[in-house]
Amino acid sequence: MPLLAFAVATSGTPGPNVLMVAASAANHGFRATVPHQAGIAFGFAFMLGVVGLGAATPLAMYPAIHAVLKWVGAAWLLYLSWKIATAGEAKSGQPRPPLGFIGAALFQWVNPKAWSIALSAIPVFTTPGGDLLREVGLIVVVFFLVCWPLTALWGAFGAAIGAWLSTPARRRAFNVTMGALCALSVVPMLA
Repeated sequence: MPLLAFAVATSGTPGPNVLMVAASAANHGFRATVPHQAGIAFGFAFMLGVVGLGAATPLAMYPAIHAVLKWVGAAWLLYLSWKIATAGEAKSGQPRPPLGFIGAALFQWVNPKAWSIALSAIPVFTTPGGDLLREVGLIVVVFFLVCWPLTALWGAFGAAIGAWLSTPARRRAFNVTMGALCALSVVPMLA
C-alpha cells in the first residue's frame, strides 16, 4: 500500500509529463496523445528497472553524475516549457505534431522529476539483502499500472478543455500557462 500511494502521489501530481500531456491533448485531442502517454508509462517503467538493477549505485557513488543529469534535465524541461508556451502552427501552416512514443520514453531520462522518483523509490521500497529482482519488478509494475491511467486522466482533462480553447487568444493563454507551470516544476527539483 505505501508503494501504491507513493506511485499515485508522484505520477498524478503536476510535473513535466502530465503537463505536457494535458497541453498536447488540448491542442491535438486525446487520441493523438495516446502514444505520448504510452511512451511515458513504458519509458519510466524501463528507467525504474535500469536504476533499480544497477544505475543507482554509480549515481550514489558519483554525485557529480546526478548533478549533471539534473541540470541537463532542467535545461531540457525549460526548452520544452518554451515549446509548450509558444505552441501553435509550424511554419508550414500545419499544427506541430504531439510528442510520440519514442520521444516520451526517451524524455524520462532527462526528466528531473522522473530521476527524483526513481532515486527515491528504489532505496525506500527495496530491502538490503532482499530479493532485488522481485522488489524492483514490483516497483516497475506498480508504477506502470499507475502511471498510464493517471497520465491518461491528464490527457482527458486537456482534451475536455480543448473545446473551450476554440479561440486563438484562449489557446495562447492556455499554452502560456501550461508552459509556465512546466517551467515552474523545475524549481523544486533544483532546490
